[in-house]
Amino acid sequence: MNDKKLKRPKEGRKISGVCLAVANYFNIDVTIVRIAWVLLTLFYGLFLILYIACAFIIPEDDGTIDAEYEEKN
Repeated sequence: MNDKKLKRPKEGRKISGVCLAVANYFNIDVTIVRIAWVLLTLFYGLFLILYIACAFIIPEDDGTIDAEYEEKN
């Protein structure tokens, strides 16, 4: 089962941490996600609206370990 959660980290972000959260979730380089997001925004303006929505929807990482995750490990 996938125990990963999508959360915006406080450290390492450029604007709101959406690209960093996506990169951490899929375990890929954040630069690739940022470049892809910029290109998609340039070609399809909808991705700018999606980025703003994700900034509000994806919770910010508070640095604590979830109790559910801790019980499983």
